[in-house]
Amino acid sequence: MTQQGFKRFRRRVQRPSPESDADQFSAQGNVSERAEFAPAVKKPDRGTALPGRDGGTDQSSTLRSETPLSLPIKLPPLWDRLPQIPFDPDHPVGTAVPLVSTCRSAPAARAFDLLRTRLLQTLKARGWRCIAICAPTSGCGATFTAVNLALSLARVPSSRTLLMDLNFRAPGVGSALGLNAEGDMAGFLAGDIPAEDALLRPLDTLAVGLNTVCDENAAEILHDRRGGNVLDDMIMRTEAETVLFDLPPLLEFDDAAAFLAQVDGVLLISDGTRTTAAQLAACEGILAGHVPLLGVLLNRGRSAGGGAAVA
Repeated sequence: MTQQGFKRFRRRVQRPSPESDADQFSAQGNVSERAEFAPAVKKPDRGTALPGRDGGTDQSSTLRSETPLSLPIKLPPLWDRLPQIPFDPDHPVGTAVPLVSTCRSAPAARAFDLLRTRLLQTLKARGWRCIAICAPTSGCGATFTAVNLALSLARVPSSRTLLMDLNFRAPGVGSALGLNAEGDMAGFLAGDIPAEDALLRPLDTLAVGLNTVCDENAAEILHDRRGGNVLDDMIMRTEAETVLFDLPPLLEFDDAAAFLAQVDGVLLISDGTRTTAAQLAACEGILAGHVPLLGVLLNRGRSAGGGAAVA
């Protein structure tokens, strides 16, 4: 072999082959370097239908991507959702009892405003809000007092007053206000009727729970613990500051006595033409040890000229 041939032989031996170069790179290169040479896989768009198992298309991915996320809708407070009904306290129509708001300068109107102020002071000082209004016997003016006191309380700006008709013997709050609306307090207390359907708002600051159904099982309805839970929930959700309950006569039925556990105090209505001292004493005996007697109101007293006077 000549010297020139030997040099050509050495160059052929030292030159690496294409296969050896690839093997050397595969052995010495790291993962990231190899990844740079890997073919890029195109990810499908979020709205693109993916192929299904049977060769078709999977529409679930498309639906999920195209459906916008819906956030929970926040409902307005319960008070703002209560149905409003037309009512003008200064010019009421078809009322069954006199409304003293039609003549604010009358002695009876001033008496109710004075009662309102004293009542609010007492409730605020003691942290109370639930007041029962009842009389020893029927015909003393409990509904008349409850309605006019509620209207006086509602004149306080930015206040919230609830008036509930729980007189299942002779419901009369609706007719006293001249409101032609149905009401079922038995269904509401049983939890069958929501507050949104049981309460009406004749004024921005006043809501009423009407009752147009008489029920001989009134005492059992008021004894039921479900009713207490429903009322507690109603008061909490409406954020009412004062709640008035119009109840049946205290000496004629046991309905009012069955409801005493749900109230903070009692206003007793006395008729100057028929209520006796013995009847008032009997009512005080029923209330003693159960709930405070906040006061005795004299209705049809001579000093009030046939209106209402605070005793």
